[in-house]
Amino acid sequence: MLSIDDLQGHKSQRLAHLVLGYIIMAYVWNQGDEDICKVLPSNIAVPYCKISEKLGLPPILVYADCVLANWKKKDPHGPMTYENMDILFSFPGGDCSKGFFLVSLLVEITASSAIKAIPTIFNAVQHQDQDTLQQALRDIASHLHRALEVFHQIHEYVDPNLFFNVLRIYLSGWKGNPLLPEGLLYEGVWDTPKKFAGGSAAQSSIFQCFDVLLGIQQSAGEVSAAEFLQEMRTYMLPAHQNFLHSLESGPSLREFVLSKGDASLQATYNECVKAMVSLRSYHLQIVTKYVLIPANQQSKKNQTSKESSELESKGTGGTNLMYFLKTVRDTTEKALLNRD
Repeated sequence: MLSIDDLQGHKSQRLAHLVLGYIIMAYVWNQGDEDICKVLPSNIAVPYCKISEKLGLPPILVYADCVLANWKKKDPHGPMTYENMDILFSFPGGDCSKGFFLVSLLVEITASSAIKAIPTIFNAVQHQDQDTLQQALRDIASHLHRALEVFHQIHEYVDPNLFFNVLRIYLSGWKGNPLLPEGLLYEGVWDTPKKFAGGSAAQSSIFQCFDVLLGIQQSAGEVSAAEFLQEMRTYMLPAHQNFLHSLESGPSLREFVLSKGDASLQATYNECVKAMVSLRSYHLQIVTKYVLIPANQQSKKNQTSKESSELESKGTGGTNLMYFLKTVRDTTEKALLNRD
């Protein structure tokens, strides 16, 4: 049995979670057909669950693994650009994994630059400094617009058919998945199968961060979408979860903007909300191209089983994909001030 006793430090433990996560996804989903494994042997289940517990992560490949920890620079002294980066581990499907994970990472990096403005925003709210606040909000909107530009690179590096028919399978989890309706049995850890969602962009803390900052109440939308976003926080690194909690306990930016009744300040706030709406609308376009269209093409080619048809409408996190994304986008749009 594998031992994790010699893994010292956060970096080596994160790498172990990434490696074992890849092995497990490949083992469970096999060749990507319906010949799947329902039991994870104890020789890998036990160490994987132990390292997961140490990191505060679930025992499945998550966004923090395949995107946030799965990269390196070709030239260590070079820039963080697609051309100078590669992934550490890939699934079948050629360069599809590289394109999908690296573009996701670069979107994350670009959007995360906006986090630097958050202390300035909180300080400005506390000191009633509208000029400083407006400039910080402009900075956030600018970084989010740039993140959308980076997102466009996915068309260049990710093939829709390879994503849908190959990579997507290996990112799927065993919660809300008709191919593993009972979940996966982790032999030697639990006596009954457990259900965990697959890797999903909803597990990224960056966009939930700006929901919290801007006072976008996803809980005001459909209950199922709000509950899913809350559940996905448990798939984030504990430090990221704590960061979101700390933002929630900070001063309310939205209430401050509303209380001032300043049209210019409200317009600047709205630019940030609109940038979030644009990102989420673009995500819907990507899902249409990379999931819905290939799914329709596959359905026309051959009769699919009930389980396969049901699976095609779900995201790797186990949700009804389009319904969830539209709900989140629409709730974001409703946060705009003075919409009429």
